[in-house]
Amino acid sequence: MKKLQLLALALGLLFTIDMKANDVTVNSNLNLYNPDVRKCLLDASKSEGWELKSVYLNDKKELVMVFDKDNKTRVYKTK
Repeated sequence: MKKLQLLALALGLLFTIDMKANDVTVNSNLNLYNPDVRKCLLDASKSEGWELKSVYLNDKKELVMVFDKDNKTRVYKTK
């Protein structure tokens, strides 16, 4: 009976844990307000196969750029 309860508990935990397949890398060492930095970042990312998914200002008024490649995500924001 205890094995059955343990199995039910393990299955319950399995369904409640949120697991992401994406690896997210955050880099905040860049000044994205500089247009030359943005252009270099776009060119370098494109040459490595990264695709620009979004550009926005977050709630702290920081410029954020999000790139995706396969199941990985890179996030660049201003310092």
